[in-house]
Amino acid sequence: MERAAVFDVDGTLTDTNHLHVVTWWEAFRQAGHRVPTHAVHRAVGLPSTDLIAHLLGEDRDPEQDDALSAAHKALYGQYFDRLPALPGAGDLLRRLAGDGWKVVLATSAGDAELGALRRAIDADDAITATAGADDVESGKPAPEPVQQALELAGVPAERAVFVGDTVWDMTAGRRAGVRCVGVLSGGIPRADLVEAGADAVYDDPAALLEGLAGSPLG
Repeated sequence: MERAAVFDVDGTLTDTNHLHVVTWWEAFRQAGHRVPTHAVHRAVGLPSTDLIAHLLGEDRDPEQDDALSAAHKALYGQYFDRLPALPGAGDLLRRLAGDGWKVVLATSAGDAELGALRRAIDADDAITATAGADDVESGKPAPEPVQQALELAGVPAERAVFVGDTVWDMTAGRRAGVRCVGVLSGGIPRADLVEAGADAVYDDPAALLEGLAGSPLG
């Protein structure tokens, strides 16, 4: 019976959340907005437009959204050739694939960014499919990215697990009806992940790999 292991990428498989924080902070600064880094950090994982709305409010000038998003992409793109995978990320995906799981990535990243992230993880042989920002109308915390990942895998929600690092990930997974595993490598506290729906929480991919037998992915 086929099973699907669905993974977020930023902060879950790659050590990139704080790069997003710095580059979003700089994009906002260049546009004349003072947004504290701690607030940006809590919003990482949302699609660009939702992140901007979350941080600037609905009364902002939405005509600035595209320019802010483009500024962030340009700043973050400077790191594409040196994005770091988290310890154990590639080994975890290969282990799951070897155990018969269909591994699917569900991320807010667009195609170019996702390509750079996949190069960093270096486990394309283990990945069945990806559901990126360009494949869905609504990003996390809406369930669409997880649902799209399950559709690509051809696996129902009751035989799937979603691994992520933010409350947006846990909320999306819960809404999609899958079990959720949180990791602390994105910088979000354990209690917040559990409150948002995590069935189990591990330090990072390496810790999840070490404790795989006793996890929802065991």
